[in-house]
Amino acid sequence: MNNPIPPRAKKIPHTLDIHNHVRIDDYFWLNDRENPEVIDYLNQENAYYKAMTAHTESFQKELFAEMKSRIKEDDSSVPYFYNGYYYITRFEAGKDYPIYARKKGSLEAVEELLFDCNEMAKGHSYFQMSGLSVSEDNQWISFGVDTVSRRQYVIQIKNLLTGEILPYKIENTTAGGTWSADGKYLFYCRKDAKTLRADTIYRHERGTDPSHDVKVYYEKDDTFDVSVYKSKSKKYIMITSESTLTSEYQYVLASEPTAPFTIFQKRTRELEYSVSHYGNHFYIVTNKDGATNFKLMKTDEGKTEKEYWVDVLPHREEVLLEGIDIFKDFLVVSERSEGLNKIRIMRWDGSVDYYLPFTSETYMAYTTTNLDFDTTILRYAYQSLTTPASVIDFDIITQERNILKEQEVLGGKFDKNNYIEERIWATARDGVQVPISLVYHKNCKKDGTNPLLQYAYGSYGVNIESYFSTTRLSLLDRGFIYAIAHIRGGEDLGRKWYEDGKMLKKMNTFTDFIDCSRFLIEEKYTSPAHLYAEGGSAGGLLMGAVINMNPELYHGVIAQVPFVDVVTTMLDDTIPLTTGEYDEWGNPNEKEYYDYMLAYSPYDNVKAQNYPHLYISTGLHDSQVQYWEPAKWVAKLRDLKTDTNYLFLDTNMDAGHGGASGRFEALKEVAKEFAFLFDLEKIKS
Repeated sequence: MNNPIPPRAKKIPHTLDIHNHVRIDDYFWLNDRENPEVIDYLNQENAYYKAMTAHTESFQKELFAEMKSRIKEDDSSVPYFYNGYYYITRFEAGKDYPIYARKKGSLEAVEELLFDCNEMAKGHSYFQMSGLSVSEDNQWISFGVDTVSRRQYVIQIKNLLTGEILPYKIENTTAGGTWSADGKYLFYCRKDAKTLRADTIYRHERGTDPSHDVKVYYEKDDTFDVSVYKSKSKKYIMITSESTLTSEYQYVLASEPTAPFTIFQKRTRELEYSVSHYGNHFYIVTNKDGATNFKLMKTDEGKTEKEYWVDVLPHREEVLLEGIDIFKDFLVVSERSEGLNKIRIMRWDGSVDYYLPFTSETYMAYTTTNLDFDTTILRYAYQSLTTPASVIDFDIITQERNILKEQEVLGGKFDKNNYIEERIWATARDGVQVPISLVYHKNCKKDGTNPLLQYAYGSYGVNIESYFSTTRLSLLDRGFIYAIAHIRGGEDLGRKWYEDGKMLKKMNTFTDFIDCSRFLIEEKYTSPAHLYAEGGSAGGLLMGAVINMNPELYHGVIAQVPFVDVVTTMLDDTIPLTTGEYDEWGNPNEKEYYDYMLAYSPYDNVKAQNYPHLYISTGLHDSQVQYWEPAKWVAKLRDLKTDTNYLFLDTNMDAGHGGASGRFEALKEVAKEFAFLFDLEKIKS
């Protein structure tokens, strides 16, 4: 049977000229969601992908059923206690969306239904609820809903005593709201309608028309985003303004919500800080005084400028301070050293200071929902590549652990002893040691024949943790090795690890990934005929860069919502999120950054060469990486590549950056990716 002919996007040359350098973009015209020809092209690509993978559809269904069968469908979260109520999130069998509920005073109390998202999602192809916030009198709850998948949430308010949802809507928000102490006012954040930058804080008086809401603060600098929250002590409402490298906070008493906000510490370029409140002091996690890996300082409530800050925990070259949790009698410090999470517990009076013991080579541990201020119980989560996620209550006094819940893996086949996890170190070309976390079935042999999926992200200082995945078992049980490359651009080995993988050092991110691939091949975990790579968003940029640089190393690559048209996007400040990215990638309006970006931008560097098999996914309504980036990339690859390997563009015409919204619909997307990989294993390179 003859394969269908792949679509060919027409060429309409478009000239882009800056710094006395001209680029011709033949597919610039795809940047128009309203153009019927654009939609037609995306539909043609979808039809081609569907036709070319029709032979895998039954296997996709098998994978979907298998992955779904491991999930406890009638699952519920561990309840957390806040302000007199236990709050619970649960799922019912066969349903895609969560149900939110609470119980007053005791888990034996009658359940109060807050929201059934399954009912609310009816009639919508996409549904996401976020930002739930309960007033201190427990009567009112604000919530945000997105039915488009562009992260533009509509806030509404519900009366928890009567069940009535107030009849007005607050449009184009970030979802979250913060109540004044008396529950009369709700502070929230609106977005710029075009760029989607969170730029304005409003104060809404409950029961009034939102058109009368008071603008509390507008952030003029388009490289900054704003947000609003209440301190854990409930005493202050805080406004944050943050860019990649700089922070500024403002505060007002929650009991005086109409008073003007006071600036905590005026923004200073490259001074980062975050603020918590306890007693008569503010506690500040900051990089002040050259504290690259951050330190903890404190200051009196009335003296918040940086000259009054004093050290509590000094800076340490080898330890990254990631955050703190404040309790009445204890301070809990989240740290990272040698790429692994550490949780340190300290009593305010200095009588207690110890770390929680973790022994695994590859794991993730982090504090979770700790809203209660006056308690000796710390709630944290733990998991590893072979250990399902657990939620644990830890008694700080007795040091006893109470495992409240361990993720159930249904089906009766999972045994963690069947899998091996390890951490190895690859040597990058500049001599730097890069950690790789691996998990595989114990029957795997290091003979170069194993299929291996190498994953990484490598941007924004985001760490890809060694997390457990039930869906991943479908790979491991069929002989795949799964590898996470902790490359520069993340913050796995401290702040310098991030700094060495951004701006004019971004190339390290790509070469680290390639050098990890070569190391895995040299050590005979796999071979080029069986090595696959995967990354999404900025990790999709990574995928695009490495296949331009060393396509011969990979048999197949999955790029999810990939950021690949770097130069053009970063020159267009009307595109959502662009201006806030200058401190990550550089500003190409400056020639030095333009030239550097141009050297790695995946779209600009597509050339006439063989490429691996490619599966590229996107969402028509993506607000972070616009659909036209992968669409243009695929069109250019089709025109220039010299091989006959698969090239698929799969566009979700209903969703955005996060893909499908339902928990089971999302599994179908994973099944597509896995089926692509297994299908390639049947093809000789």
